[in-house]
Amino acid sequence: MKKLRTIAITLAFLNQIQSKLITANMCQPQRGLFRRWSSRASKGVFGGSFAKDTLDAASSADAAVNKNTKSPYDDEIQQTMGRFSCLLTIKFISITILLSTAAAFSVGCVARIVLLSDFDLLPVNHYDIATHIYSTDSQAALSKRPSQLPAPTIIPGKTVPFTTYASKTFRVEGSSSSHTLHIDRRSAATTVTSDVNEDLVDIRLEEDDDEVVNDYSHNDDSDELHLPAGQHLLVDIKDVDSAFLNSEERLATAMVELIKKSKLTLLSYHCHSLVPIGVSCAGVLLESHVAFHTWPKEGVITMDLFTCGGNPLIPVLSDIQDLFGVRRTPAEGEDEQDIPDPTMLWSHKLRGFREDFAPGYSRERNPLDQDLGRFVLGKHDLDVKNQIVSAKTAFQTVDVYDVMDPQSKSLGSYHKSLSGDGSYESNHPEQFLPDRVLFLDGVIQSTLYGDAPYHESIVHPAMITHPNPKRVAIIGGGEGATLREVLKHSTVEDAVMIEIDEGVVDLSKEHLPQWQDCSSIAHHEKAAEWCFDDERVDARFEDAMAYFIDNFPDEKEQEEKAYDVIIMDALDPNDDIEFAVELYTSDTYIQSLYNALTMNGILVVQVGEVPEENSPADETGAFKNRSVMKGKLEGVGFKSIHVYEEAHSGFLAPWSTLVAFKDIQARENWYRNSAEIELQLQKRILPTKSGRSSLRNFDGATMSSYQLPSSAFETVHCRQEDAPRDCDQTIGLLGSTAANETAKSVAYNPVIERHARESLHSREYASHNIQGWKEGLLN
Repeated sequence: MKKLRTIAITLAFLNQIQSKLITANMCQPQRGLFRRWSSRASKGVFGGSFAKDTLDAASSADAAVNKNTKSPYDDEIQQTMGRFSCLLTIKFISITILLSTAAAFSVGCVARIVLLSDFDLLPVNHYDIATHIYSTDSQAALSKRPSQLPAPTIIPGKTVPFTTYASKTFRVEGSSSSHTLHIDRRSAATTVTSDVNEDLVDIRLEEDDDEVVNDYSHNDDSDELHLPAGQHLLVDIKDVDSAFLNSEERLATAMVELIKKSKLTLLSYHCHSLVPIGVSCAGVLLESHVAFHTWPKEGVITMDLFTCGGNPLIPVLSDIQDLFGVRRTPAEGEDEQDIPDPTMLWSHKLRGFREDFAPGYSRERNPLDQDLGRFVLGKHDLDVKNQIVSAKTAFQTVDVYDVMDPQSKSLGSYHKSLSGDGSYESNHPEQFLPDRVLFLDGVIQSTLYGDAPYHESIVHPAMITHPNPKRVAIIGGGEGATLREVLKHSTVEDAVMIEIDEGVVDLSKEHLPQWQDCSSIAHHEKAAEWCFDDERVDARFEDAMAYFIDNFPDEKEQEEKAYDVIIMDALDPNDDIEFAVELYTSDTYIQSLYNALTMNGILVVQVGEVPEENSPADETGAFKNRSVMKGKLEGVGFKSIHVYEEAHSGFLAPWSTLVAFKDIQARENWYRNSAEIELQLQKRILPTKSGRSSLRNFDGATMSSYQLPSSAFETVHCRQEDAPRDCDQTIGLLGSTAANETAKSVAYNPVIERHARESLHSREYASHNIQGWKEGLLN
């Protein structure tokens, strides 16, 4: 109200000035310079009595000037003026209009500023503007006023569109100051540079390697493709210096520098210093936003960075750690070695929608949309989540991470294992290491703690079942662990590994050395410290499908010597990738695998996750390729097909493996008891230097658990559209007759396997069935 009263007083004052001017200059006695106004107009503008007095004065002056001279217009003037006529000069009219316009404009500007400031709606321009609002009642505000906050700048060569700006600041208790800074467009250079941020890449390869770092881009900025999608990075850091966390200037400087390093564009940011302590800042990016809040007393800062641009956010984490993870300054008398390094927890998530908006986008080709993004990068509570390497080979993306889940490992025990204080943890550090995980195209391939269970389960059951495996082929297995397990068998003379991607082998050698470590058996003839240096190894970096199709087109006409065991440790059957589909469904390829085996040869294939009890039939679900392969294996001539599972492979679910026997006689060895298998392992497996077995997970008892398929495989098998009639039989009452009839037409039948064995629990029954199957097949 006070401001409105001031405006009214100003208007009244200007009106008085105008009145004085009118009175002083209304009637100038100069002939020929008078003009006429009608009484109605003058009355409407000036009012009755004021106009009458003024016009009377003008008439008297005019009469004095013209008392001796009579103009032709005098009669007209006398008739027109009447009671309420006034004559004005051109000069007076011009001055009055100018003064009135200036007065109106000035009053309007003042009123606009006053009213907009009351509602915090004052506009700002697009240059370096800083607004400072302080709480004069707070001593904390005076102590926390920064000297100069940095203004956002434009990356040289980047085009930034002009934007409008609106904000509202609420003056509330708890905020001692408020600062807003806008982008300085004058900082933009005229030279054009590439938008690709070469500093973001963190490739840990040899200098002459051809691999490039994964960018995980989902927007192509060069094509101006802007999807309704983005990346969201959440970061929490503790044990940070309290002085840094309470300095608005230092925090703002770090934020501006972070955005600059990230090749993003900060349009403006707004910071509040809080009472009694703490800072909150929020920045508006051309790509979206960044925000953080600090707790100086607790040494904690939390940050939120969201972008919809094409640049990846994962490499930005190292810059966040450097800029915001400021180590605490030791207090007086405190040992600097006792101060912990700042600890950072973070998570990265893909947001929005891509598949319906980006032409050609495939979730399977984006590692962040697979296991890597969902179960590692997207989890915020992992105590350890360190990127070891992220690279792209000629065929796929490769990521290796160290992770530690607090539900299975203790971070405190891990730190103690590194202390060397003589504790149990420091004496056995290998038991407290983070898990190291290998991802190919974002899909989990192998883990440190699941290495032995998975690779031993895919190799040794078939190898120990075969009476004398001398020649073994491995399809895939680029990390080298499958080859490592094959070389542990003393009967092996040739181990041929066909891997299309040599880059995976090289990366695994550097970052997954344990997977290719054969030092435990290196003292044996032909063996070596590094598995690929073993004299029995023939590593071929080529397309495995083409290799088998070209070399084994027919069972009789073969370009190479046949194999006793073939192990396919390749892509998962549920991968929606053309090459993966071909591996499990190609008639020509599956026929070549059959042709490549000796008469008693065994084929081993990893076939993905174990189904659940409520899963649909494989033929209608995500594992359609697994169902197709079973049928095609039977079609090319495999006599018996068996599926088993391993629950400790380190994957997100128990993993299943398929074995296909070319000769049904080999299946008899499959059902040997634990003692027989242990005896065979003692004879077959190369011992370590200490004389112990080189196997860490596989033994006779483990083999016994593989001999029967799980009930889930039986359930899913019986959910086929044309369910086998054995599914309707009474459980436990199946006899040899039913088994013989089934074996004549079906190589894979988990119903027969489970319930025939469960009813009699004897190897003799299995042998009897095998003999019956053989006789039935011969007839």
